[in-house]
Amino acid sequence: MTELRRSLGVFDAVVIGLGAMVGAGIFAALGPAAQAAGAGLLPALGLAAVVAYCNATASARLAVVYPASGGTYVYGRERLGPFWGYLAGWGFVVGKTASCAAMALTVGAYVWPGQAHAVAVAAVVALTAVNYGGMQKSARVTRVIVAAVLAVLAGVVAVCLGSGGADWGRLGAGATGGLSGLLQAAGLLFFAFAGYARIATLGEEVRDPERTVPRAVPLALGIALVVYAAVAVAVLSVLGAGGLADATAPLADAVRAAGHPGLVPVVRAGAALAALGSLLALILGVSRTTLAMARDGHLPRQLAAVHPRFRVPHHAELAVGAVVAVLAATVDVRGAIGFSSFGVLVYYAIANASAWTLDSGVKGRVMTGTGLSGCILLAFALPTASVLTGAAVLALGAAVYGARRRFTPSS
Repeated sequence: MTELRRSLGVFDAVVIGLGAMVGAGIFAALGPAAQAAGAGLLPALGLAAVVAYCNATASARLAVVYPASGGTYVYGRERLGPFWGYLAGWGFVVGKTASCAAMALTVGAYVWPGQAHAVAVAAVVALTAVNYGGMQKSARVTRVIVAAVLAVLAGVVAVCLGSGGADWGRLGAGATGGLSGLLQAAGLLFFAFAGYARIATLGEEVRDPERTVPRAVPLALGIALVVYAAVAVAVLSVLGAGGLADATAPLADAVRAAGHPGLVPVVRAGAALAALGSLLALILGVSRTTLAMARDGHLPRQLAAVHPRFRVPHHAELAVGAVVAVLAATVDVRGAIGFSSFGVLVYYAIANASAWTLDSGVKGRVMTGTGLSGCILLAFALPTASVLTGAAVLALGAAVYGARRRFTPSS
């Protein structure tokens, strides 16, 4: 038996998407985005949401046609050709593996800063074990994490907006970062929205994907947008764009500025849980793309094995968990994964290009065209170091593909 078990309904698919989106990004991304956009933070959030919505629509439509594990790797392969699918899969696996290690280290930094690497490894081992036990177990754990994180975020919003220090005038006050700052901030914030792809990546494990995926993707994205907008408004009303840009832990600083320093440990606990939720969803996504690439021979075929009882890609999950654990134990990658944002935007550009080839009419073409151009624009608006690193990673992947094609005999 080589197929995965279809066990996810709409609710669980939405929860898994939220687990990836309403993760550590909301606790960390607002500061760098405010630094880039200044008073243009909220418009940047809106621009990121528009691009994300176009991409979500394209991914949902493609997932209906190709309800298999692998996401854009499969879509690019089927609609554009093997190279483009491979490039999307390569960028996703390499970039998101680094993101997994970063999320694990974020958990360690919040839970026990003095032993961050040890805690990170323990988190990876625990969540790999959860994933190994089957999709339903992963979904149940994600439900608990998402509920707790949403409760913490609701508390942050209530405390900030209910404090005497809240000032609506701060929402648009201060200098803006101009057009380049707006685009750069949108690119950084888009990374926080990108988790809805997890729903499409898990297409082979969704019940009735023709109905479930098109419902779950916009629902998850819509809920995440409401949460992000509420948190951004609340934090801006207390700190302002300048204070938010200078904050190392924006939500904790906002709660402290609102006059409730006793809630800072709760916010820190929420950030740790959010990072765990993101890590869980990331490991799920990377292992499923690894499975799809292994099935096609781009990765060792042993990684395509499916557990006979749990019906999960257990070899791929163990391999991803092992690599992430080693990275989390030995390297501090939190400051070295800027290329991940670049890779994610390229990944979705390929998804939109794949959706363009579907017979979708004028409305569909407008949506995919907007998504494609938006991804390219935001990708190259990122900091130069992120663009160069991301381009180098993709170039390395293309070289590996070319070498394999050249030296592997045709069947």
